[in-house]
Amino acid sequence: MTRRASAKLGGYAALAAVGLLAALVVGRPEVVALTAPFLLALAAGLALASAPRFTAEVDVADRAVEGDEVPLRITLTATSPIDRMDVYLRLPEGVDPAEGDPAIALRLRAGERRELDLTLSARRWGAHPLGPLYVRTRDPLGLLVAEGMLPRSPTLRVYPKQDTLRRILQPRETQVFSGNEVARRKGDGIEFADVRPWATGDALKRVNWRASARRDGLWVNESHPERNTDVILFVDSFAEARQDGMGTLDLAVRATAALADAYVKRRDRVGLISYGGILRWLMPGMGTVQLYRIVDALLDTEVVLSYYWSQIDVIPRRTLPPNALVIALSPLLDRRSVGALLDLRPRGHDLAVIDVSPVPFTRRPSSGIDQVAYDIWTLRREALRHRLQRAGVAVAEWRDGESVAVVLEEVRSFRRHAPLARV
Repeated sequence: MTRRASAKLGGYAALAAVGLLAALVVGRPEVVALTAPFLLALAAGLALASAPRFTAEVDVADRAVEGDEVPLRITLTATSPIDRMDVYLRLPEGVDPAEGDPAIALRLRAGERRELDLTLSARRWGAHPLGPLYVRTRDPLGLLVAEGMLPRSPTLRVYPKQDTLRRILQPRETQVFSGNEVARRKGDGIEFADVRPWATGDALKRVNWRASARRDGLWVNESHPERNTDVILFVDSFAEARQDGMGTLDLAVRATAALADAYVKRRDRVGLISYGGILRWLMPGMGTVQLYRIVDALLDTEVVLSYYWSQIDVIPRRTLPPNALVIALSPLLDRRSVGALLDLRPRGHDLAVIDVSPVPFTRRPSSGIDQVAYDIWTLRREALRHRLQRAGVAVAEWRDGESVAVVLEEVRSFRRHAPLARV
């Protein structure tokens, strides 16, 4: 901690110096008596002042969900008496105090242990470092002030609040591992596909006796195997439209968490690409551990200005496994993101785009040339969606207030009726 003189000490010293100087100038020793109280206070205060000795700890749960209330405890233990201590815990944006005050003044006796309890409200997703914890102490006469802060602060990881999706997008291609997706190819499974004449090596349990009775010879059932799929969730963080504490990135992160949860439950392999000022990717994996990896990676997603990626408009090939379904959530505000998505179709990837519309987060000007420019901007956005659809990409606009399940149904309808473009 850093100790310094308070304004009170400076004032007392100045008054004492002025009194002594006046006694010398006028030659009246009795003037010194007027400064005696200030000199006595300075001597007593400096004699009684000692460096404060205490410890401080901040304990809080490390994980929460948006909207949760999280208990926090500040533990102070004094080994020397502290006449006055001011404690202030700085809270990041997205975390608000629900109960208690983050700024507290108290007094501690030697050997006393004090626990200060607060309740925090996790308002927005993200990795929020709590702190630093600022501490200020004063001696009994308030002449010296010691200030410092807790060097290590805990981090509260707030997970996005997600919707439960009953139906999700089915990829056009499956992988070789077992899962819940019925493959288009025929093989060992439980989903009936067709019947064919018996061949050497066919198991007796696969014989279709009813079909064999109506035809000459034995016929066996063919089935579709249940396989898993590779799904890549693409989050565009190059740009964001934001208004009144809500933005397109918030919607994209919450929808990505819901999609990851739904695909992991189907035993699919799920990966993540955060495409923005800093390119991050997570290779596909399965299970609950992979789900936590994806959500933890989403917490670090933010709009970062970077000139290093100013010319990047192509996703590296090694980040995308073959035959993977790519679901992109993007406001389509940055040309680099649009270019990267358009590059995926000629490379043969199965692509679906959810346009997280920035229109609800903007205000249309009332009149003038600004209104015309705003209307042209909305028309260009519609033209961009048509451009993606002409390239064979299923795209749907998602506005704030709508359920992501409705948007997925629109994308599913396009994928069901539109032909698949092959390269």
